[in-house]
Amino acid sequence: MFDLLSKLDFSGAGSTLHRAWGLLSPLPGGKQLFNRLIGLINPYTGSIGAEILELAPGHARARLRERRAVQNHVGSIHAIALINLAEVTSGLALMCGLPDDARGLPIHLAIDYHRKARGVVTAECDCEPPATNAPQEIELSCAMTDAGGTLVATAAARWKVSPKRR
Repeated sequence: MFDLLSKLDFSGAGSTLHRAWGLLSPLPGGKQLFNRLIGLINPYTGSIGAEILELAPGHARARLRERRAVQNHVGSIHAIALINLAEVTSGLALMCGLPDDARGLPIHLAIDYHRKARGVVTAECDCEPPATNAPQEIELSCAMTDAGGTLVATAAARWKVSPKRR
């Protein structure tokens, strides 16, 4: 495993994410290891236990399983766990496609809840990552559906892209 990790070039977050996913996801247990790495890099995001299912520049799909740690008092997935799922999904879609000299930071998150989120919820985000690190704001949307394909929430995430600080 450490041989694989040593092959990662940490000069750019986007290429590092994409390369880590490419190296780990085909391996037995590789997706689980990638998910653990995301949780180590960002512990709060890791606390919800989201599973990354697909990752490519401009595309991410993640899953959140209902369990006690993410439930609210009415027996469904907590609203904040859903917005966290939207943040990580939109962030990975964007960050995976950013140039190595760029960084992205979420500056606004909004969510509309359509029905109680129960069972397994899948979030998906598609975007066109910028080709440069020129300062800009990018609006992303993330749809979250239950196992039956019913829309349970939609989120809007605004990310600020700027040159990476040295």
